[in-house]
Amino acid sequence: MSDSITLEVFNHLVELAALELKPEEAEYIRKQLNNQLKAIHELAAIPLDDSVPPATHGVPFPPSISPALRSDDWQACPNPAEILAQAPHFDDGYIIVPEIPHTELD
Repeated sequence: MSDSITLEVFNHLVELAALELKPEEAEYIRKQLNNQLKAIHELAAIPLDDSVPPATHGVPFPPSISPALRSDDWQACPNPAEILAQAPHFDDGYIIVPEIPHTELD
């Protein structure tokens, strides 16, 4: 596994994904991806005993003690007007939220 994502590999991936990036955006994203790759290498370097099984969760839940999954049933809210009354702004049954602030990449 490579120690970093080269500019050539990154540009190839950008082309495959059909992305349009400004040069400063591309460099920022490539730097962030390399930071993630570095973190993955650091985690992979942690020595683990062979008896430690791979896990997807920090607490093992074998089927014998796992609770049964509940059915995913939709239930209408009994009083939506009560919820809407708590919102500072609403219109036509929808809660209006402020625009999410964002910053431009340098």
